[in-house]
Amino acid sequence: MSQAQVVVVGGGIAGLAAAAFLSGVAGGPARARVTVVEGASRVGGKLWGGEVGGVRVDLGAESVLARRPEAVELARSVGLGEALEAPTTAKAAIWTRGALRPLPGGQVMGVPGDLAALAASGVLTEEGLERARHERPAAFGEDVAIGRYVAERLGQEVVDRLVEPLLGGVYAGRAEEISLRAAVPQLLAIARGGGSLVEGVHALASRPQTVGTPVFAGLRGGLGTLPEAVAAACEKAGVEIRTDAPVEELRRTPGGWRVVVNGEALHADAVVLAVPAPAAAALLRADAPAAAAELETVEYAGMALVTLAFRRSDLAETPVGSGFLVPPVDGRRIKASTFSSNKWGWLERSAPDAFLLRTSLGRHREEEALRLPDEELVARSLTDLGEAIGLTARPYDSFVSRFGAGLPQYPVGHLEKVARIREAAGRVGGLALCGAAYDGVGIPACIASAAAAAAAVGERIDQPATPETGEGSTERTMGA
Repeated sequence: MSQAQVVVVGGGIAGLAAAAFLSGVAGGPARARVTVVEGASRVGGKLWGGEVGGVRVDLGAESVLARRPEAVELARSVGLGEALEAPTTAKAAIWTRGALRPLPGGQVMGVPGDLAALAASGVLTEEGLERARHERPAAFGEDVAIGRYVAERLGQEVVDRLVEPLLGGVYAGRAEEISLRAAVPQLLAIARGGGSLVEGVHALASRPQTVGTPVFAGLRGGLGTLPEAVAAACEKAGVEIRTDAPVEELRRTPGGWRVVVNGEALHADAVVLAVPAPAAAALLRADAPAAAAELETVEYAGMALVTLAFRRSDLAETPVGSGFLVPPVDGRRIKASTFSSNKWGWLERSAPDAFLLRTSLGRHREEEALRLPDEELVARSLTDLGEAIGLTARPYDSFVSRFGAGLPQYPVGHLEKVARIREAAGRVGGLALCGAAYDGVGIPACIASAAAAAAAVGERIDQPATPETGEGSTERTMGA
């Protein structure tokens, strides 16, 4: 019996990880022959690197949550274990109320667990701090928007100046809409327990397994090297990766799936869809209309990243720390800035005479920044940097990365929606979905969803053939 054929649609980190799991690259036996088809000219999706000012930098995501194992393990499995690096500094600030103020310690996604540290930071006004000291009960039920819940318990200012900018850095969304269950599940037990929210967060932030362990990790040469390494390892294992290969049609057949790519019909026993929700909806409209209808309702936030390269000799003062977040309530143009040369030792070592930083602009329903020319986004960034850190130097190079459908939103009810999507897709057979739209927008979460998708289609193709469906058939072909 020949090996089953799986087509993975989408060459971002989720699609590449699914291919790695199916081909045995990420551990375990090879389950299938795999072809990855990616519509863009490169793999990696939001993970990619390039040169700005002659320096190799990340032009998309730059770090992974190291306290989840999936991304670190995948990096090690493709030979990047020795390239893993923790940030040189994690000293971040909040630019609020006209000054840079230290991000208070002991918080979880902006929810404070140490009121003394919160007071010392100066992030809140005296009125906001006093309100946070007097917790009030709040209904929880099955789920609630994290912003509304925290506002009821600790006051709106905690949300505006802490929760909102931290959530914004992850989702580019709005705290008053984002689901607590889906986005900050570690707070679930605290919320359901009904005790003090501050005390619960303090206990959570003080757990021994989190003390002394780096929260985030990057890779020497940039996180953009991860998809490159995964793709190379997959190809070495026999995976075919096609770029500039948009899927024009996806249809169920008696023996599997028909995938039309650039006019060529590929036949597969199973398909993994690792594309954004709108693209998945379009491909599933014919064979899984219920799943497609749900996928069409997933909203996305657009954003832009502006990378700026300065000569250190032009800087009156070198910025301090890893960067800062900006609460939307303060009405600034940018929502965050990362001092990349401070944050990553590998970058400072590779370009000691340059200083690179980046800013981000845009959030859910405020994507007008994406329509502005690059020069205007650079100018807006420099204006805010001048006010925030006194930057007067001009960059000698810049680059703007745009993500039109960059981050899926997780409103209240998101987990139930995902369950409905998977139930409807599961009825079709030989199909699995993975990526940021489902179980988490972070890279480890995307890789975990890829592992689950690979396991699901692996189980399906391992099943013996049935006369009724023909599934699991020994007729395993790939071609026109």
